[in-house]
Amino acid sequence: MRALLLYPIFPQSFWSFEKTLALLNCKALMPPLGLITVAAILPQEWEFRLVDHNIREITDSDWDWAELVIISGMIVQKDDLLAQVATAKRKGKLVAVGGPYATTSPQEVQAANADFLVLDEGEITLPMFVAALERGDRQGLFRATEKPAVTETPIPRYDLLELDAYDNMSVQFSRGCPFQCEFCDIIVLYGRKPRTKTPQQLLAELDCIYDLGWRGAVFMVDDNFIGNKRNVKLLLKELKVWMAEKKYPFGITTEASVDLAQDDELLKLMVECNFKKVFLGIETPDQDSLTLTSKFQNTRDPLTESIDKITKAGMQVMAGFIIGFDGEKPQAGDRIVQFVEQTEIPLAMFSMLQALPSTALWHRLEKEGRLLNSGANINQTTLMNFVPTRAIEDIATEYVNAFWKLYDPANYLDRIFRYYMKLGDAKNAKSLRPSWKTIRALCLILTKQGILAETRGLFWRNLIRVILKKPRQIEIYLTLCAYLEHFTEYRQIVREQITTQLANYMASRPKEKSMIS
Repeated sequence: MRALLLYPIFPQSFWSFEKTLALLNCKALMPPLGLITVAAILPQEWEFRLVDHNIREITDSDWDWAELVIISGMIVQKDDLLAQVATAKRKGKLVAVGGPYATTSPQEVQAANADFLVLDEGEITLPMFVAALERGDRQGLFRATEKPAVTETPIPRYDLLELDAYDNMSVQFSRGCPFQCEFCDIIVLYGRKPRTKTPQQLLAELDCIYDLGWRGAVFMVDDNFIGNKRNVKLLLKELKVWMAEKKYPFGITTEASVDLAQDDELLKLMVECNFKKVFLGIETPDQDSLTLTSKFQNTRDPLTESIDKITKAGMQVMAGFIIGFDGEKPQAGDRIVQFVEQTEIPLAMFSMLQALPSTALWHRLEKEGRLLNSGANINQTTLMNFVPTRAIEDIATEYVNAFWKLYDPANYLDRIFRYYMKLGDAKNAKSLRPSWKTIRALCLILTKQGILAETRGLFWRNLIRVILKKPRQIEIYLTLCAYLEHFTEYRQIVREQITTQLANYMASRPKEKSMIS
């Protein structure tokens, strides 16, 4: 069987970083880990060809070669995913679709006439799919009634990737999260009992990408890396040895809950294993909103103290923020800006609340008759898809204004300088000899921000102070500067698209349904 694996396009978003990636001559932030894991689970006597549509176009040769087309993606990729299903069907190909979007919205993929829906987790449903093909079936829907152990999941087929096209490589240690945030679809997809691989499995995956020649950033894609703290500590104790033996070839980024700050042993181990960045779901500094949405883990300790502790330990904090919770008081956007400025978090992902399919929030709002059938994919340029408890025009205006302030070039450069000066030194990282790619990126940053930008004076003042006071990890600081190339353009996109969607919404809605009193 010749299987063409297609990964749909990510639209421009907070995380797309097109202009920043261009400095490094990269085409995408991360590879499609799900699809290369699918390739590892399917029969290895099959032939595989992977096309990441974020990297290159799908050619006539690709279509002609394929006997079967397999597509996977997230809801943000839905437009291109559905377009590729339609193209494959026009070309007479068998089409199988899976992944998070298909699993939570199977009716939309079925409407696009995909032949097979391989839903939930592939360790269970892919063998069912293969058996159906061997029987001669030409359509089917496959679902799992349980969550698989991941201790038998094979090493993903990293050999299928065009490694040079990516800024990060991806690995996964666990699936699932023990918390119950109302708006989150992770517990819908993967459950509330975190399941982990063995340390030996994860190290084997790192050996694989190391042997393929990868050096640099690795993203541990777990939605909450510390969900099973016992097993994580077992991994880290072995990873610490592996990293030292290999002379720290990777800098690791992951996602975790904010209670990381309360476990000194865990925090120390992560820093010793060269974890460089951690994404925290802060959501909002408003305690009432956190409680209402069941984000109880963020109410137990002062958030500012937790963020400072992680930062001073030597890990950069990235954080997610949301506006539009039920019962939210006015000026929520200003309070988020104030919190970000107080904590000096460089990358603050900011969105309006969305009801994701099949989440507890989705079901509650559906029961209350408040869902809006927008049909749009969901990212930072998408208007809320439900009727909020305060005027949506107020929420949207606060959101746009706050996003604009957060990524004002002068505000951003000042914030990242203050954060960098507070950031603790990495304990065991070894500096690699700069590549020509790195040197080229440095020259472009100095040109764009040190010569062409209106904030060039502030850029040079801060850079000189960094060199004089804290030069050891200047690469981190310049990387934070490079992100400004993306955000300067993206905040304009946020303002234009939200303003347009809001105007259309206000023109079309019945006035009496503008808000819930």
